[in-house]
Amino acid sequence: MPAVPITEIASLECVPQSTGSAEVDRVLGGGLVPGSVTLVGGEPGVGKSTLLLQVLGGLAARGARVLYVTGEESAAQVRRRAERLDAVHPGLLLAGETNLAHILGHVAESAPSVMVVDSIQTTFDPDLASAPGSVGQVRQCAHRLTSVAKHTDTSVLLVGHVTKDGGLAGPRTLEHVVDTVLSFDGDRDHSLRLLRATKHRFGSTQELGVFSMEHTGLAPVTDPSGVFLADRRPGVAGSVVVPVLDGHRPLLVELQALVVDGRTAVPRRSVSGVDPGRVGLLMAVLERRVQLSVLHLETYALAVGGVRVTEPGADLGIGLAIASSATGRPVPADVVACGEVGLGGELRSVGGLERRLAEAARFGFRRALVPRSTPELAVDLELVRVPTLGAAVALLGLAE
Repeated sequence: MPAVPITEIASLECVPQSTGSAEVDRVLGGGLVPGSVTLVGGEPGVGKSTLLLQVLGGLAARGARVLYVTGEESAAQVRRRAERLDAVHPGLLLAGETNLAHILGHVAESAPSVMVVDSIQTTFDPDLASAPGSVGQVRQCAHRLTSVAKHTDTSVLLVGHVTKDGGLAGPRTLEHVVDTVLSFDGDRDHSLRLLRATKHRFGSTQELGVFSMEHTGLAPVTDPSGVFLADRRPGVAGSVVVPVLDGHRPLLVELQALVVDGRTAVPRRSVSGVDPGRVGLLMAVLERRVQLSVLHLETYALAVGGVRVTEPGADLGIGLAIASSATGRPVPADVVACGEVGLGGELRSVGGLERRLAEAARFGFRRALVPRSTPELAVDLELVRVPTLGAAVALLGLAE
């Protein structure tokens, strides 16, 4: 085919079709695009199969013809879960199959609008001699399923395992084959589950879907900040509320720190939900720039609710939480803090500050500690501009 001017090529309209789940649609930019291939990754037991079975059940209830191919569980096990999720509908077809040739036969016979393959690691092409889950098998099966999706306008969702470090198992080329890569994660000790797009050819990767794992399945969480702050106890030393951004979605998260005299030569540091490297850096800044002696203390820090906060905008909150715990003086309950801390102790601005603080104002917070360079913002709370972490510590009366 010869090269032609771009002006002579018709643009392709990729109109997404709603999945029926508002949180899934939020992440996908409206829903699934016909003919697209989506890879859904997450740790075992986090709820990937539950989420996709709920999506297919909702589509089937609205009259769509959908296919669920299970290679991880038997068809009877999936049927039992579908009953619990209220996802049993005639339009939902179920096939317990791992042979790619048979799977493609089911697609040709049933012509579904949406198909789930759970999982791509258990699927094998009989024309290849390698074992299921091998690099060759995963790559070949993904390519064949992608080709079928493009030719039949079937939206295909592939479930993928993750490795110990959280990456998707199998060849990295698998992520380049598909149109969308979704990450579904959460702490098993908490009910909260987060859905993100790390790659999306049809829209933004800056949206976040929030769910709560209940007995009857995954329920959407429309107000996650309220969930994070529901059991907060104001007036406790070592607690600070921080407005963070996950994609475009503002969240209010309570960060807690506890420091105690150590009984060992090397003080213990235990963190959960926050970056341990940032905690160590902020303790060094407090020791050197603020003259607050904390490096010899055992330190415990966490983000409450099972959420992970890794962005630099949480630096000021973590630093204030550590200082508050060290001095035993609580941060005022109506204060939120947001800003990046440099090695000199200076505070630097972060993106999306107006959206963050608007969320804080919605929950009744009255003051926000922000970097000195923060411009005027249209938010209904008082902006307290501070140049350094030390100035913020002194302003709140947390200095020794």
